Amino acid sequence: MLEMTREDFEELVAEALDRIPPELMRLMDNVAVFVEDEPPAGDPELLGLYEGTPLTDRGEWYAGVLPDRITIYRGPTLRMCASREDVVVETEVTVVHEIAHHFGIDDARLHTLGYG
Repeated sequence: MLEMTREDFEELVAEALDRIPPELMRLMDNVAVFVEDEPPAGDPELLGLYEGTPLTDRGEWYAGVLPDRITIYRGPTLRMCASREDVVVETEVTVVHEIAHHFGIDDARLHTLGYG
């Protein structure tokens, strides 16, 4: 397994977020991004997870709710990558993938776009 401190991994996630076009970042609403070491026990290879209500599903009722949550998992990412460069690429793909879910884009469309 590739070694990388949590702080270094968090920095890569922050850098991936910085590469999201500003016009898209401005559209994101009520969402927080977290880094965790490991995913839930039932899905040990999960790289990222979006939990919340996509922007496309929010209606007039959407108010006073906790922020949506995007979690990027360090452990599985480091286990699947052979180099720091691989981690940079995989982290960016995962961040884009989870943000796309916030915008209501499903897995099938993401796979078609190369973010699967």
